[in-house]
Amino acid sequence: MSSSFHWERNGNNAARPEAPLKSELARHSLDNLREAALTVLKEVESLANNQPEPERQLGLQEEVQRYEMELIRNALQRTRGNQRRAAKLLGVKVTTLNCKIKRYGINVTSS
Repeated sequence: MSSSFHWERNGNNAARPEAPLKSELARHSLDNLREAALTVLKEVESLANNQPEPERQLGLQEEVQRYEMELIRNALQRTRGNQRRAAKLLGVKVTTLNCKIKRYGINVTSS
């Protein structure tokens, strides 16, 4: 009689660890799935942020002009609009600077 009691007791004990194990496995699987989903979302956001703007394709010439305009504006600001001193700062002739100011439509008085 004690053997049958022992048998039921072992049977009940064997079933108990299985339920927490399934629960833990499910939780672990959900955690892994959540982590994978967050990683995928971050990658998608990264790709979306790094997409080039299709309508604005600048070539080398346009980039050089943009940079040159920025340099001229900065030189004019530093010299308070004095073109002779700005040309000296930039290492160009005054006539070259004046030509570029006109070509790029840079407003000397507001710089």
